Amino acid sequence: MDISRWIDFWAAAGTERTAVVFEGRRYSYRALRDRVRRLASVLVEALNIDRGGRVAYLGRNSPDLVVLMFACARTGAVLVPLNWRLAVPELAYALENAACEALVVEPAFAESAEEAAANLPGCRRIETGTLDDMLGRARHYRGDRAGALEDPLLIVYTSGTTSRPKGAVLSQAAIAFNAANAIAAHDMTAADRVLTNLPMFHVGGLNIHTTPAFCAGAQVVLQARFDPDETLAALAADRPDLMILVPTLMRMLVEHPGWSDIDFSCLRCINTGSTAVPRPLLEAYLDRGVPVAQVYGTTETAPIAIHQRIEDAWRTRGSTGRPALYCRARVAGRDGADLPPGERGEILVRGPNLMDGYWRDEAATAEALHDGWFHTGDVGLTDEDGNYYIVDRLKDVIISGSENVYPAEIERVLADAAEIAEAAVVGRPDERWGESPVACVVLKEGRGMTRAEVLALFKGRIARYKHPRDVLFLDALPRNAMGKVVKPELRAAVLGAATL
Repeated sequence: MDISRWIDFWAAAGTERTAVVFEGRRYSYRALRDRVRRLASVLVEALNIDRGGRVAYLGRNSPDLVVLMFACARTGAVLVPLNWRLAVPELAYALENAACEALVVEPAFAESAEEAAANLPGCRRIETGTLDDMLGRARHYRGDRAGALEDPLLIVYTSGTTSRPKGAVLSQAAIAFNAANAIAAHDMTAADRVLTNLPMFHVGGLNIHTTPAFCAGAQVVLQARFDPDETLAALAADRPDLMILVPTLMRMLVEHPGWSDIDFSCLRCINTGSTAVPRPLLEAYLDRGVPVAQVYGTTETAPIAIHQRIEDAWRTRGSTGRPALYCRARVAGRDGADLPPGERGEILVRGPNLMDGYWRDEAATAEALHDGWFHTGDVGLTDEDGNYYIVDRLKDVIISGSENVYPAEIERVLADAAEIAEAAVVGRPDERWGESPVACVVLKEGRGMTRAEVLALFKGRIARYKHPRDVLFLDALPRNAMGKVVKPELRAAVLGAATL
């Protein structure tokens, strides 16, 4: 059995049951099943992709990506979703590291695909514009090389915020258990409509709502990419029940001229996560009566590991909630022992939704997985009720004068300033203290602050040893596709400014 059965099951349940809405077109579950079966045949018979063979996809969100994932599941092949925002050398690294045998590419990225695959002469490239003709000639795949739940399904490359990207290998079983976690987290049913506009080359866009929706028989309103105006149009026309907005996108809607007129009444919940959510931003939505429930996880956890229940959005605001249905979590000290509520330590996660390991990287796998527990590298704590709170990343800790300084504490102060649009904090080498914090600040349009005014924000708010020693004003923070600040780039900017 493989997860393409989800599509078969709901196709049999109703001819006109809508699976996907995309750019004005509706695709029923039955139509989706037909395309999955035909593309599975193409993979096996035209491209000769064996069980375990890697097939990459380079393009924005589209039904083609959905069909390709389920066709890979049906045949036991492995999908490698590529970040279309990457430069050619970065794409080439992923293609070569995964040893991809085929690359399905959106025409807009065909030139980049050709360059990136230059060292893989055996990698067949197929433009999405030709898929309809290919599928029209293909037969329905009957399962000559059937996939199974234990088969790897995805190799998803991590964002690389702390190191070179690694390919997390997620099995079909991990995706299925993640779907069960999501369905329980969101009370998802076949009657739901979910809005997907986060990039599906990331597990957040692919697996928080989208794949669980297909498991539940729900409808996916799919957008090629996030656009504030298109998002507002979808809220008005499609009336989704669930959507995801990472903090960067939450802010974009708050700053949209039509913010006060947005009708959120259709939404049962907005999920957020990916990075720390500034309290004022959270309050902006909660004050509009919209439950904003946080989800915590990583690429390696597929990603749902810890989440808030919708009914807890107001009561436990600021928390990421409790472990998901098929997950266990704990906060551990340096000796690996569990820490009591209120004490900070590394968050460890265990469950059938975890990755099998990193593709062709035994050392990194051994470092991340110990006795079945995934070491997230995130610092957190729990309260007396078992709710989790994310404090920072272990690798982000700034050691100043032998004291640990967590950037999130400084960033929370900056987030309260009316003049500041966004901010992040990194460490800079310091001859006296070892490291010192530097505040990287983006001011709101038309607002002004001096270095002294920014530094004055911390007086009486946090201990003096935690105060930033300097301020770097920027036009924007470097972020990856999911809105996370890319701190290696920020550190390089800080070092560059210090040498000028």
